[in-house]
Amino acid sequence: MNNVEYKRKSRFVVIVVVIIFLFFSAFIYYQSLFQPVTTKSDVAEKIIYIPNGYSTSQIAKLLKENNLIRNERFFIWRAKVLGADGKLQAGKYLLSPNMTTDQIIKKIFAGKAQIDTVKVTIPEGYTLKDIATKLSRLGLVNKDKFLEIAQNDTFDYDFLKDVPKDRPNRLEGYLFPDTYFIPVNADEKEIINIMLKRFQEVYNSTIKNNAKNVGMTPDQIVIIASIVEKEAAIDSDRPMIAGVIYNRLKKNMKLQLCPTVVYALGIHKDVLSYKDLQVDSPYNTYQHYGLPIGPICNPGLKSIEAALFPTKHDFYYYVAKKDGSHIFSITYEENLKAQKEIEAIENNNTK
Repeated sequence: MNNVEYKRKSRFVVIVVVIIFLFFSAFIYYQSLFQPVTTKSDVAEKIIYIPNGYSTSQIAKLLKENNLIRNERFFIWRAKVLGADGKLQAGKYLLSPNMTTDQIIKKIFAGKAQIDTVKVTIPEGYTLKDIATKLSRLGLVNKDKFLEIAQNDTFDYDFLKDVPKDRPNRLEGYLFPDTYFIPVNADEKEIINIMLKRFQEVYNSTIKNNAKNVGMTPDQIVIIASIVEKEAAIDSDRPMIAGVIYNRLKKNMKLQLCPTVVYALGIHKDVLSYKDLQVDSPYNTYQHYGLPIGPICNPGLKSIEAALFPTKHDFYYYVAKKDGSHIFSITYEENLKAQKEIEAIENNNTK
């Protein structure tokens, strides 16, 4: 075989390889279009409103903008294949990135999955901003508008009368963690009121007549409960930690609690630096005596009960173990010893 023939054959082989590669790449891409945008199980569902008169291409664009489909043209083609082109029905739908394009088309085509309410669970310890973010991702609120209304609008509840209107994140602590069925047509203020009304129930049944027994205002109870919520991982530790807070307050000691610093920083950090502890904020209990000026999260019922009924003991310190439980100490020296014991155990476990 001469050089010319060899080069031609080599070029032919290269061309064939490229064609095969492109064919398989196109085939794999085509197959991927049938798959959901994500397979993660914890991805948030979204409320999608399809107005009357929307064409298939307009619906495809809306879904793509909300990251619910992979490709607009593929959606339009599949709608035609499934006999749904021009027959997709207007309304509000709860859709998930876990759904395939075909599943989404069939749901909108059937028109029977329109929703009136959305089930939303707000976990204990969520901050006001966490709640706004979750509701925004669900398509229920505009995050900035939600936070602006929470700060500046008027809410007529007994438990808010002593809360300063100019306090940062004014409703922090009062959007009670629970599972709600929120009407899809509710606006930001209506949703806030749904949560405040739930807190009103807890206030009437638990806080109102018990706060004075520990010498605290209802607002101070919520502040203490919010700290307990962030500090405790085990329910049995909640009243113990509350007891430490009360003991420190009575002795006029700085609380020096890390979650208050994290809240002051506005970002989550697992380990705080010395510089972090110096942050200038009325929430920073390393720099200021007494309680922070407001709650640092929205506490659940168990943390509220711990703040109302703290365990009476002589402890002023505690340190967390790896399993989330705490060792409680009377003196600083005992607390240092407990820290070293925990560090030694952890070091041995990593060897």
